[in-house]
Amino acid sequence: MRMHDRLTGVPASAAVLDEMETLIANGQDNEAAQLAMQNPAFYNVTLKHWITPWTNESFDVFAPLNDYTATVIGVIRDDVDFRQILSGDLIYVGDDSLGLPAYSNSSNSHYQAMEDTHTDLKANLVRAQQSSVTGLPTEATAGVLTSRAAAKSFFKDGTNRAMFRFTLINHLCTDMEGVADITRPPDRVRQDVSRSPGGDSRLFHNSCVGCHSGMDPMAQAFAYYNYAYDTEADPDGLNGQLSYHRDGQTDPETGLRVQAKYWINSNNFVHGYITTSDAWENYWRSGPNQNLGWSDSLPGQGEGAKSMGQELANSARFARCQVSKVFEEVCLRKPQDAQDRNQIDFITDQFTANGYRMKQVFADTASYCKGE
Repeated sequence: MRMHDRLTGVPASAAVLDEMETLIANGQDNEAAQLAMQNPAFYNVTLKHWITPWTNESFDVFAPLNDYTATVIGVIRDDVDFRQILSGDLIYVGDDSLGLPAYSNSSNSHYQAMEDTHTDLKANLVRAQQSSVTGLPTEATAGVLTSRAAAKSFFKDGTNRAMFRFTLINHLCTDMEGVADITRPPDRVRQDVSRSPGGDSRLFHNSCVGCHSGMDPMAQAFAYYNYAYDTEADPDGLNGQLSYHRDGQTDPETGLRVQAKYWINSNNFVHGYITTSDAWENYWRSGPNQNLGWSDSLPGQGEGAKSMGQELANSARFARCQVSKVFEEVCLRKPQDAQDRNQIDFITDQFTANGYRMKQVFADTASYCKGE
């Protein structure tokens, strides 16, 4: 049956197939989809395939299981409010009974062992507080944004803008070009961005500012984070770990909690913004990017990754993005016409009205595409 195959990637047993056929014949499509999702392959195959590309810059679907992927799988299994993936103090690890290597801040061995032994993720993932597992302060946890896998991919080197950019790509379904707005004030654009690239200031005002004027004030939320590793002995950062400057800690270069990477290339434009804290502000609440649907219940500014993750996850675009991605995963195609788009609108409304539960999105989408 196509519904089962698309939800799990494996054929149904004869008994399950018969039960699903009876349910569908009785108009109980949702119950049939929920039955299919009881198969462990929904978690080990479908969800892992769907989530893994979010965890790395190359969107590699074959990357190993890691704390980012496992945490999203666990959130879906347990019907946790999906917005928590960008702000919650939560992480999913393997059950102690499995005899796995302990979770490590400097190694993926815990999750690699689960992959190597083909661990049933549905049965053996356990929810924990991220702060208790990794040692981060609770206020510094931000769901998968502060997972080791995300730090390795998006905090390693650079300026931490990558974390913001790939969060937009993976969770709001847009790259920077899709939110570029040259009408926002450039007062929070950092010093490392030249105001006359190639000697032509028009390039900054007509191009660069479009992304940086909105991105830099938001990416400031990550000012205390870094991915620390030995650049000579471990150039790929395989044994690195997330670094966070707690209250009272200072960076030797900035003399503040702000990581040195936020002050690099300061001579590019000495009059540019100097980051002194992790206070962020969403300049896109005005202008054309209002259409991302920011929540009126939030102030649009704050301190740190947790509150910034809440800002993104409570946007209308976040909800629609998740539904659109599920549509492509389950229906094996992009929406093609008004009927498809209306269905995505309907499922999105249901998603936001009923606790942001992702399994229901998969069930509703499978029901819609079952005859294809």
